[in-house]
Amino acid sequence: MAKPEKKATGYDKYVDWKLFVIPVVLFFAVLILPTPYGMKDVGTEVRVGPKAVVNLITKELFNIKSSDVGQWELLTAQMMERNMRMGALSKDRFLKRELKWCKKYKIQADDENLKRARKYVEENISDKAFLEIMEKSMKLRKDGLKYEDLSPRDKKAADKGAWHIKVAIAMMVFVVFCFMTECIPLPGVAFCIGLILVFTGVVTRKQVAMLYWSDACWFIMGSLMFAAAFVKTGVDKRMCLAMFKKLAVPNIKWVTLVFFIIIAPLAAFISDHALAAMFLPIGMLLYQNSLTDEVPEDKELAKMLMIAIAMACNIGGPGAPSGGARNVIMMTYLNDMFGFDIGYFQWVTYCFPFIIFMIPATWFVVNWRFKPKITSLAPAMNHLQREIGKMGGWNRQQISALIIFFVMVFGWFTEKVFYNMGIYPVRLGIGVIAVGGAMAYLLAGVVNWRDYQEKVDWGVVWLYAGAIIFGRTLDSTGAAYWLARSVIDVLGPLGMDSGLPLLATSNGLTAVLTNLMADGPAAAAVGPIALNMAGLVHPGTTYLPFMAMATAISSSFAYCLIIGTPPNAIVYASGYLEPKDYLRVGIPMWFIANVLIVLLTAVYWSFRGFGGLPGF
Repeated sequence: MAKPEKKATGYDKYVDWKLFVIPVVLFFAVLILPTPYGMKDVGTEVRVGPKAVVNLITKELFNIKSSDVGQWELLTAQMMERNMRMGALSKDRFLKRELKWCKKYKIQADDENLKRARKYVEENISDKAFLEIMEKSMKLRKDGLKYEDLSPRDKKAADKGAWHIKVAIAMMVFVVFCFMTECIPLPGVAFCIGLILVFTGVVTRKQVAMLYWSDACWFIMGSLMFAAAFVKTGVDKRMCLAMFKKLAVPNIKWVTLVFFIIIAPLAAFISDHALAAMFLPIGMLLYQNSLTDEVPEDKELAKMLMIAIAMACNIGGPGAPSGGARNVIMMTYLNDMFGFDIGYFQWVTYCFPFIIFMIPATWFVVNWRFKPKITSLAPAMNHLQREIGKMGGWNRQQISALIIFFVMVFGWFTEKVFYNMGIYPVRLGIGVIAVGGAMAYLLAGVVNWRDYQEKVDWGVVWLYAGAIIFGRTLDSTGAAYWLARSVIDVLGPLGMDSGLPLLATSNGLTAVLTNLMADGPAAAAVGPIALNMAGLVHPGTTYLPFMAMATAISSSFAYCLIIGTPPNAIVYASGYLEPKDYLRVGIPMWFIANVLIVLLTAVYWSFRGFGGLPGF
């Protein structure tokens, strides 16, 4: 009797046309629907707003239209407009801007014109006058520009902006459905994203090719390559045994608890990308050495170990400002928009308790949602002990692998600090360092290219590249801003426009967006809207700093999709996980985290207060 054909999984699947036709139809349905006025309004802000604001600023500062000013005067206005969009409204923030900042935001500048711009503002514009101009500019961008009042030329630009928003929303529907159902191989979804953007005119064929590579993509690629080197040399076995040999009973529950206790607090201070990359080979090794002749495969055990590593990385970020760009973004917004400053240690004392509560909660959810057949990892520890005994002492390849690894980790932790200190002449980025480490393994003879070719999941690299483009498109087109504004506007009449209901609404919206795009852009999209509403309904109270911290924390709730965070993508490279496995843990965690942050605000934060401010 013939054996039943094994069900295809992961990359072995072909397109399921019965399912795939649904996101395709939904995509075109969104494009065909009439464009809401709100999209045209946001399109006006995104496409016409910068030009109108620059023109307003040049008239206020120099009494000249922007088309007639000199280079340094135009630079002054462009810098102020960019600061206004970032919520940086103070004169002090403007004076700290440098050429690197201008280059980052594609503002044409040279040293001479920048000096003239800063000198003029410093000597001729008071702090109060500067703030008044910035607030007037913000009011013009948000409320003063009406689509129906635009000139034909500006209306055409606004229509193009609204079309780009509509494409981004249609693409979001398509991508989320494909990721949740796996109706098409996931790396294929990444390429569909690029094709959609080109065919709909959002980007050009030249731009789309450049979009597929970023520092984050290089990091994913480099980290998977160094994981392959660790596995080949056996360094992963030595590290694994060193971590877990002290456990009296190496039960799977205690092993996952160790993961959470070690990884989550560290993620508040160092890169969650790096932690996921470091622990991935350890998790894989634990699983592979736990299998026996009686239990040759235990998918639940593999999934449990991989998800535990990813979630431990994800819950740790809010604990300190260094845990993610989202934290610094919200600190900056709060300081520049309302003058409230949160110090590094102060942030830790308010937000680190979130990690303390989330560690047992997440550990419980992971152990509840996954039920492995193998519960004791003692055989794995014994097996590792025997294998390491056979290896003998450290050999040259293992020593080289470990030295390169420590140099790479040191580079990850210090590259930004050393660049700001002037030690590095150029910003390296963690991705370049990761790929540099992978090349160092190759040059040192630790691995050959065949090892990388066979042991690295290149599909995950392309998958995350597509995810980054997806998130950038939601951010750059204004689609994320439109979603945030639309949701908050709808919920306002329902009595959710103040107090804890507004906080919960803002947190929930941020927590949804952060699963679709990077945490920084998610916080940047919701943060200014939420803080402005908070300033209107609870001015001068503890509500403002609480809203800033809560928004930053909720932008870390990317538990549900592979594309949510780099740790999610890195552990997916193990080959043991399916998209639905993230939902099994992610959905309960999403609700628990949202409830916890509201409780934390209502109880601990409100009891403690903030800097002598009145409560809300």
